[in-house]
Amino acid sequence: MGKSQRDKGMRREREFAKLINGLRVPLSGAQEGYANDVKGLGLEWEVKARKTGFKTLYDWVLDERENPDALALKVDHQPWLVVMTLDKFLEMKGKVEE
Repeated sequence: MGKSQRDKGMRREREFAKLINGLRVPLSGAQEGYANDVKGLGLEWEVKARKTGFKTLYDWVLDERENPDALALKVDHQPWLVVMTLDKFLEMKGKVEE
């Protein structure tokens, strides 16, 4: 991985940590014992950023016609994944904690 990709990853990790009032894990992925990228909201997060690599996911989640709250994804022989906007997640998290 080049310096620009590493810098971009760290920028996104810091940005996400700030959005959820969490903490970025220093040396995440670079050294044993420092797993995941961000800790916050009672969860450990792995942060991924791509220029256009998640376009289809965004198209499905932000579909103006269907306007889903979340997207459920399944690959054979793998666990289910759930994708939603951070705003929707924080809204739900707030409802759970009340």
